[in-house]
Amino acid sequence: MNIFVSGATGYIGNNLVKRLAAEGHVIHALCRSSGKAHLLAHPNIIIFDGDINSYPAVLEAMAGCRQAYHLAAFARVWAKDPAIFYKINVEGTKNVLDAAREARVEKIVFTSTAGVLGPSASKPVSESDKRIGDVMNEYEDSKTKAELLCTNYHKTYGMHIVTVNPPRVYGPGVESESNAVTRLLKFFIKGKWRIMPGDGTKTGSYVHVDDVVNGHILSMEKGRAGERYILSGVNASYKDFFALAMKLSGKQTRLFNFPVWLMIFCSYCFLAWTKISGQPPLLTPKWVRKYLYDWSLSCEKAQKELGYSYRSLEEGLAQTIAWVKQGGK
Repeated sequence: MNIFVSGATGYIGNNLVKRLAAEGHVIHALCRSSGKAHLLAHPNIIIFDGDINSYPAVLEAMAGCRQAYHLAAFARVWAKDPAIFYKINVEGTKNVLDAAREARVEKIVFTSTAGVLGPSASKPVSESDKRIGDVMNEYEDSKTKAELLCTNYHKTYGMHIVTVNPPRVYGPGVESESNAVTRLLKFFIKGKWRIMPGDGTKTGSYVHVDDVVNGHILSMEKGRAGERYILSGVNASYKDFFALAMKLSGKQTRLFNFPVWLMIFCSYCFLAWTKISGQPPLLTPKWVRKYLYDWSLSCEKAQKELGYSYRSLEEGLAQTIAWVKQGGK
């Protein structure tokens, strides 16, 4: 089967295309960076030059495809011009949907983020829960608008579109903004990470990249049109995460609590330095404020409807740490 994939050189996307190509599918990969073409070296992967903001390029790459996975996004903590979040994540998604409609693509899976669902309170967040509070940054806002676009295209044109929401993804793969957890593990193993965010008790959902890839494929095969599915994993606190990382890596490191108020202050300092140097900040106040909340998730819907499953955090981290120690091979 011919399958269109945007974001094929990204973290999740690259793992996805390798899996699909290995299964015998022909992948039409839209690639805007020739420098990353080596990441797509496989006889079943055809590279199409261009990006999602060029409708003709998207349409050309999508010709003859029955399915489409749309993973390309601007997923960073900062942009000199915030409008780029909406240009790529919203306008680019519209191009993909319009091209899919013209090319008569049968099914589409759109990759959003669990961040649009908001923080958790007394229980893990599910797909049907009302968001607590407003979106916290341009990335979440643009992805929320892109999800609404997918919903409208499904309702208006009857297109078979399924949205998936992965959280903190980790595991082997391309190093990118979306692979922050694995990069953190690399720093930790090298002794370059000594921070415990806040008091270490805030939770997040950690899921292995192979489980997320499997969730994408299951969503394409079994997902109901117009629905969204959380592709989450183990809900764990920072204390739990680092305790397990120490146990599995054999590296006992003293971590120092970094109060959120101090992190926010530092993030303003980063922004001030950005104005002087032009270098992107490591963090921004909008992103640091996320550390004030819990981000636990429930993937019960995906488990029941798709047959989705995820590995334990211990199993996943053990594999990832071994991969890091082997130099990412």
